[in-house]
Amino acid sequence: MVGQAAVGLALLAVEGLGVTYRRGARVIEALRGVSLSVSAGEVVGLVGPNGSGKTTLIRAATGGVPAGGRITLMGDDAGSLRAAERARRVAVVPQNPLLPEAFTALEVVLMGRTPHLGFLQGESERDIFAARRAMEATDTWEFADRLLGDLSGGERQRVVLARALAQETPLLLLDEPTAHLDIGHQGAVLALVRELCRGEGKGALAVLHDLTLAAQYCDRVVLLRNGEVVADGGPAAVLTEPLLQAVYGTGVSVFPHPYTGLPVVAPSPDGV
Repeated sequence: MVGQAAVGLALLAVEGLGVTYRRGARVIEALRGVSLSVSAGEVVGLVGPNGSGKTTLIRAATGGVPAGGRITLMGDDAGSLRAAERARRVAVVPQNPLLPEAFTALEVVLMGRTPHLGFLQGESERDIFAARRAMEATDTWEFADRLLGDLSGGERQRVVLARALAQETPLLLLDEPTAHLDIGHQGAVLALVRELCRGEGKGALAVLHDLTLAAQYCDRVVLLRNGEVVADGGPAAVLTEPLLQAVYGTGVSVFPHPYTGLPVVAPSPDGV
């Protein structure tokens, strides 16, 4: 198992990433020359309009789509790593996971332990402990024995996050981890991710549509538009009215949170 990473270590480095695919006769550049990094101890928010390439970047970082450029995981070329080794370094919470509805929540979370098991090896007490710890952290242990098909969308989303946490990897890639969650669980999930990064030296790259949540919980924000990085920096530097209006094509108001002082982003009522 890959141990706790030293704070500041680049867990993920993407350099000149490009993804091109065909849709009929059209050639579409989903990503062009994207470079970014995620270090141990930090949460990086990936934001941008629909279709800007956020999910494609997450998939490319784990070998899910062919890509040009260079991707390294903890300093090693991602393409040179065996699938099991990649799975011990990075866990993914996908946007639309395929889930076995006839499995219990606990059984799904235990799937996150697969990279740590040998061929035909069953789960040990250590694996059960890791799964329970992840489920307690995500407020899902109470329905460990319930079938996934009986859970609400928000409950299922938290189970998927628990599965990723049970994987015990240094790097987390989260594609809309707060989708389907109520406001209480949105904050709790992102606070947990931030706590894991700061307390255990993990790193996280999280696709978020709620810019206010990104500002409150992310150390850095990377803003994409049309497959390119247009800004990368602290929330206050990236989430500004002129930049967001230019990228999203609509009016926004940005003002400081009364308690944190970090940006709160709200659409203008008339859209201009």
